[in-house]
Amino acid sequence: MEPISVCIVGAGEYTVGYVPTAHGAASDKPAGVVALTCFELRRQGLVDRIVLCDMYGRRMPEVRATVQRKIADVYDGLDTCLECFPEDDVDQEATAYLRALDTMSPGDAVIIFVPDDLHASVAVAAAERRLHVLLAKPAVKTLDEHRQVLDAVAATGVLACVEFHKRWDIMYSDARNRARQLGPFSHFSALMTQPKQQLDTFRLWAGLRSDISYYLNSHHIDLHSWMVGRSSRPERVVAMAATGVAEQKLGRPCEDTISLMVQWRNGADGSYGTALYTASWVAAKGDCHTQQGFFYMGQKGEMRVDQAHRGYSGASDTEGYASYNPLYMRYTPDANGRFAGQSGYGFMSIAAFLKAAGDLNRGVTSLGELRRRGELAMMVDSLPVTAILHAGRLSLDKGAPVRILYDGTAWRNADRGKVDGVVTDDGDRSSSDDWTVPIGLEVEAGADTSGNGDGDGDGDGDGDGGDGSASGRALDGASGPCP
Repeated sequence: MEPISVCIVGAGEYTVGYVPTAHGAASDKPAGVVALTCFELRRQGLVDRIVLCDMYGRRMPEVRATVQRKIADVYDGLDTCLECFPEDDVDQEATAYLRALDTMSPGDAVIIFVPDDLHASVAVAAAERRLHVLLAKPAVKTLDEHRQVLDAVAATGVLACVEFHKRWDIMYSDARNRARQLGPFSHFSALMTQPKQQLDTFRLWAGLRSDISYYLNSHHIDLHSWMVGRSSRPERVVAMAATGVAEQKLGRPCEDTISLMVQWRNGADGSYGTALYTASWVAAKGDCHTQQGFFYMGQKGEMRVDQAHRGYSGASDTEGYASYNPLYMRYTPDANGRFAGQSGYGFMSIAAFLKAAGDLNRGVTSLGELRRRGELAMMVDSLPVTAILHAGRLSLDKGAPVRILYDGTAWRNADRGKVDGVVTDDGDRSSSDDWTVPIGLEVEAGADTSGNGDGDGDGDGDGDGGDGSASGRALDGASGPCP
């Protein structure tokens, strides 16, 4: 098996466990996830060369020291060698990732963990170089950006996925399968909160370039969308926010908590369902870093999952009381001093993507087959998630409900909607999945079109080609079918 080389873009908490604040990395990812996973996959022979890229070259010595202290000194048998961009004497180079990508070969992989507003540009650059792409959630911030990435991917035939690792949580994946037995969708509610220290970790972009809904609600929106498949679609979004803590802590407008109320329509009988996604980063410090769980109701049954508490807890003199979740990432070495977290869903998510990329390179699978399996969160199937998140931001900025627009003729050209000509329909509508492909957003009539400028600082729904006027004009440059 020919190993694949990996370029990691972003040298922060999730990639290498590096956070230059007094709090340091979160307790659920102290040594990061991405680099550690790649080092273990290198030991297994799946990964070869590993490149790490960021904006700040002068941080790289400290980043490598973090890798040494948290990974190399902790686990036996791991080769933690990294090629770093930019060079150590470079203060700041915003496009260093382009130089890093140029050192890769077609068929290699790029894993992107940078602020949300940079995702699209890095992903497009990677796809243009025929590199497989794995994006941190959210994939992008707007429908327009999502289509830009899909266009680049369609032109080169590479794999593009979103790193929604909760799909590999055995409870979440089981709930996804059980949902199909519970009749048409009726209601979904999810809560995900993290403590106030996250505002220090994300101080450079929180409330300026993205918000807590993009950061945390994206997880459960993907899960819900994955559960209902193409049997339901989101049609209307109303967002509300709590404020007070983040504004005082950061000294600028920033929401503490964001709730998205979304109306869904079922394709089989036209019935409606509702969903409530809530995310916050101003919680008090608790027994685990992330309090999270969801409730799902179908017309024939219901399910509840508490992802924060798995019945495993402990206490120590240094950490106090804590609820443990080794199902995510198992950082404690085994009895022989080796990494033992290969079964964690944080590890499995990245490993599954890299294995799929390698299989594509060898010709033993296809994009259509990967899509049929439905395990990876492929970008081509993640448009509803982006539509909900984008509509939520727009609803907050305009103070009005936002409708998600569809067109049955959309996305028929090329293979963007049906990779390898594959149709993956649940049989509740037609043989085409166009019914669930969003083409734009529309602010409902009577909106406050001035925008309040809170949240990501643009006050106009990211300015994607529409003015959000009270006439109900379509936004995101999508008043007609996608090109």
